[in-house]
Amino acid sequence: MDYVKLINCMRCGMCLPHCPTYKETFLETASPRGRVALVRKVQEGELDQSERLLEYLSLCLDCQACASACPCGVNAGELVAEFTCERKGAAGLGFMEELILRKLVPHPDRLESSMLPMRAYQRSGLQKLVRKLGVLKMFPSALERMEGLLPELPKRPLRQEIHEVTPAVGPERGRVGFFLGCVMSLIFSDASRATIRLLSTLGYTVITPKNQVCCGAPNMLGGDLEGLRDEARTNIDVFAGYDVDFIVTDCGGCGAELKKYGHHLHGESGAEAFSEKVRDISQVLALHADELRPRLKPVDLKVTYHDPCHIAHCQGIRQEPRKLMKMIPGLQYAELSEADACCGSAGTYNIAKPEMSDRILQRKLGNIRASGAQVLVTSNPGCLLQLKKGLAENLPDVRIMHLTELLAKSLAGERA
Repeated sequence: MDYVKLINCMRCGMCLPHCPTYKETFLETASPRGRVALVRKVQEGELDQSERLLEYLSLCLDCQACASACPCGVNAGELVAEFTCERKGAAGLGFMEELILRKLVPHPDRLESSMLPMRAYQRSGLQKLVRKLGVLKMFPSALERMEGLLPELPKRPLRQEIHEVTPAVGPERGRVGFFLGCVMSLIFSDASRATIRLLSTLGYTVITPKNQVCCGAPNMLGGDLEGLRDEARTNIDVFAGYDVDFIVTDCGGCGAELKKYGHHLHGESGAEAFSEKVRDISQVLALHADELRPRLKPVDLKVTYHDPCHIAHCQGIRQEPRKLMKMIPGLQYAELSEADACCGSAGTYNIAKPEMSDRILQRKLGNIRASGAQVLVTSNPGCLLQLKKGLAENLPDVRIMHLTELLAKSLAGERA
């Protein structure tokens, strides 16, 4: 860990109003500057790595809102993540961590096979029966919570259905590589289909390598830096075989991690060049706004937008999604209060820290209610899962859509 990053914190407090956990608790140990101070004390040998210390640090969502607010550029979430990785590196992965992060996550075929029981669970009608009878209340609460987050799954993962090369519609303006995120393929396949359709409509040949692997974000979340680096090297090698202008993703979490490959593999061949090519789908579409605008057809809806942390804070992308939505004829756009505040998903945080996650989610739902929107738009699978469940339970009249789904419906003239 870079000690200089720790001592750069001036304890000015600019981060405090932006930290979700501090706003809920008003505890210094639940604030970014408090976490930086704790990690610094450990590095200086004044604190031991006690369970209490690790509990304080684990409360961080790594939403990186603090980094956006910090005048010195200190990123408390990133520092906590690096501290966790160093600790895991020294202690080693546990059996379940090794199984999930090394044996399952980096292998698309295995990931897809692991979802077969969930598809059977839904298709057979068992899910409806289990929920109606409340059977899951007899099991650990984490299991009931995970099941509750599960939306209706597509019949097959998108990776199995799409062609590796989708030709451009009309004259080819360029070639892009499409990084198909694991969760997007397994759960939100309609959104990624829309992404490919939008890119090809704008004249791009879209290449989706079937042998790409997970971006490595789950490994980083689990403190497995070596696993992340292995996946990064695989993806760099895979996309190096194609001459593409950009590497596009419609998953905020994937985009944030892919753009860090140059940092994670500093000095390694191709890493920096790979990261420099990565673009969120909104960035590419916004480049061609003048061409896209006249093709969009009216959508009579009032919508608002939730900024995923991995897009707004990690990648600094804020205006592009809004610009694209406001181009749609007939659409009423309402700005969401605290739009870039975390929804409480944060990877597996909503499972590991359910109480805090729910408190943060309720704050977000209150703002959505106040917006009066009929549709909530966002662009990250974790946010989609968390907010879809929250809306279903609290605001059932409000739908949630990925940005590309909304744009594709307008492009096709479909009722949204």
